[in-house]
Amino acid sequence: MSDQIYSLQRGRTPLLVSLPHAGTYIPPALHHKLQPRALAVEDTDWFLDRLYAFATDLGASLIVPRHSRYVIDLNRPRDNQPMYAGANNTELCPTHFFTGEPLYREGLEPTDDEVAQRVTAYWVPYHDALREELAHIHAEHGHAVLFDGHSIKSQLPWLFEGTLPDLNLGTAEGSACASTLRDALAALLHAQPMFEQPKYSLAVDGRFKGGHITRHYGRPQHGVHAVQLEKCWSTYMRELPPLDWHAARAEQLHKLLRPMLQTMIDWRPG
Repeated sequence: MSDQIYSLQRGRTPLLVSLPHAGTYIPPALHHKLQPRALAVEDTDWFLDRLYAFATDLGASLIVPRHSRYVIDLNRPRDNQPMYAGANNTELCPTHFFTGEPLYREGLEPTDDEVAQRVTAYWVPYHDALREELAHIHAEHGHAVLFDGHSIKSQLPWLFEGTLPDLNLGTAEGSACASTLRDALAALLHAQPMFEQPKYSLAVDGRFKGGHITRHYGRPQHGVHAVQLEKCWSTYMRELPPLDWHAARAEQLHKLLRPMLQTMIDWRPG
């Protein structure tokens, strides 16, 4: 049953890579409730399973869900509290596109009972797997590092002003991981020594400080360290339709993502 909800490849290092918004599947039973546009799942974190496929070669564990964030957002708390106070947010079971328009046909938004059913069917199994894999890694290595990978269109006025930085590192203001890990990753991302100009623009704990997964599982005092990387689609794919993988951009981005993940694998507490 679990392989219908998520795929998990177990690694041999302290690193677990989670891609909670990479799924694209919407059960046929929901199709009639959604706006036709929703079936294109435009707000997916596109191609991240392909972008981070190399992580398993490095020895990291990798977990990827099957279902779209339109079904349920695995990076939101199950009590549906907003992640960013005072800003537009999408919910545990989103009712709006990232552009602000309604996701559902009028009157067919998910009821409280439907939300609870989706939590049980999709949210709980994914988070059970996350927790169990982190516990396994911690038992094996004495600590665990969780990397939560995301991507988004660089301009979405309903959610944020202006244009996002290319890369957005989130550590819940430093509370989700040890300061030495945060500093090592920030230094790598700032320096980008493998690049000529122009380098990627960067924010650390800016608009995206880390969602529920980073904030909930990052417990450095208990040996579990979590970070989130939100990146603009433009760093590895076409942002305008037809949305598509951009091989040259992805190859360039890999030159930074590989050493970033390797830094997390090699890092040790203290």
